[in-house]
Amino acid sequence: MVSFSVELANAEDTARLGQDIGLSLRKGDLITLSGDLGAGKSTFARGLIRTIADDANYDVPSPTFTIVQSYPELRLPISHVDLYRLSTADEIDELGLDEALLDGAVLVEWPERADGFLPSVSLSITLQDHGSGRKAMIEGEAEVLARLKRSLDIREFLVKSGLPQAERRYLLGDASARGYETVSTGSSTPLILMNSPYNPGGPILRDGKTYMQIAHLSQSVNAFVALDRLLASKGFKVPQINAEDLEHGFLVIENLGSDGILDKDGAPIFERYEAAVRLLAKLHQFTWPQDIPVGNGATHHLHHFDRDAMMIEVELLSDWYVPRMNKAPLAADLKQSYIAAWDDVFSQINSVEKTLLLRDVHSPNILWQVDKSGMDRVGLIDFQDAMIGPAAYDVASLVMDARVTIEPEIQDLLLAAYVDERRAGSAPFNEGDFKKAFAIMAAQRNAKILGIFVRLDERDGKPFYLKHLPRIQAYLERVIDHPALAPVKDWCQKNGILAGRNKA
Repeated sequence: MVSFSVELANAEDTARLGQDIGLSLRKGDLITLSGDLGAGKSTFARGLIRTIADDANYDVPSPTFTIVQSYPELRLPISHVDLYRLSTADEIDELGLDEALLDGAVLVEWPERADGFLPSVSLSITLQDHGSGRKAMIEGEAEVLARLKRSLDIREFLVKSGLPQAERRYLLGDASARGYETVSTGSSTPLILMNSPYNPGGPILRDGKTYMQIAHLSQSVNAFVALDRLLASKGFKVPQINAEDLEHGFLVIENLGSDGILDKDGAPIFERYEAAVRLLAKLHQFTWPQDIPVGNGATHHLHHFDRDAMMIEVELLSDWYVPRMNKAPLAADLKQSYIAAWDDVFSQINSVEKTLLLRDVHSPNILWQVDKSGMDRVGLIDFQDAMIGPAAYDVASLVMDARVTIEPEIQDLLLAAYVDERRAGSAPFNEGDFKKAFAIMAAQRNAKILGIFVRLDERDGKPFYLKHLPRIQAYLERVIDHPALAPVKDWCQKNGILAGRNKA
């Protein structure tokens, strides 16, 4: 166990510590809270639970008489336990704490009365008087403390950025190590905090490189900062950066709102998708630098979406999706024939138009600016993995949206809008090359996503993404008949990857 202390000048500081710890918790964490009567335990508990509830007025009654007060409806279910009135310590076995830890976290007041009957403690907090205020003595497991210290570093960053009393709330996490919060001072639209720690990229896979290095995925917040400023300089709507700490991976950025390009039922709004695809057509007519200034003399390099990057991504299908579907690992000779098929396909796009790829242009990453006009209506976020590659990639990402079904007739209309915008532009445009590249990039992207979504379930414990698999499979089948994809189509048919098509 490692320990440290946090000084608390007043009750507001105690509640904010509850916020900071609440935002660091995960399923399975057990926190004990000690201190004399009046030490601030209830203030701390309310701060923690209201943060997880995302409601500053959420009712948090004392569990003194009920012993356990459960909040199963929260984003992270919480069981708030008060052992003060416990008759004997062995009654703890009847409280169901082990079961509560399977689905959420547990906060225990008066742990001294447990007499060794509590499950393993993740974090121990003791509130005690300290001068005119209080001090929190914190002790815990190394991994839990590392999460907490990251959260406390965010608080320090906010203080240095002129937001010492900011209310923090969880916004979302994504499929990477990044996380997002809203930061509110109560006087205007909340800002967005990006928590993007340096990501070393996992184990070495080949040629001394990790998956992230082979696929040219961003490993630090520098990539977002560089692309944000570059896109803004060309007139595209991206979040303004209000504060930054590049060393630690923290940004405070403009909140572009919550209006997206889907209606209230989650269906695509054609006008908004069309505006987005026309924006891509404009973006693809610029000439983009590959080395972009970040600050303090540093630059961010835009890699090419090369053969190795494309291949490592489609191998996610052979390494994860195929074994899941066939209930057995893929044999080595079949893996080699799969790679050979894609090599044949990728060789056909060597001469097609190359430009800036934002990489994840789809509904979660487009925010509609209702009060704007022209290009400013389409707010872009999540572009830190940008690179240089076939222009058709981002078009395929948008018109075959991984999170929402785009029917074939809508896809055709969107493609026609893109082609219309390119024809009207000043930059050269070869429609035949574009349509070939579109089919190849759409197949490449959807093969990758099928593998990623299975990996997120099996490796990372995130089954939520599995519901999208039938849609992604349908998208792959929608383009697989293009002549350029014949080698991959043949492999997929022989190995039962195309639904409704018999093996050869």
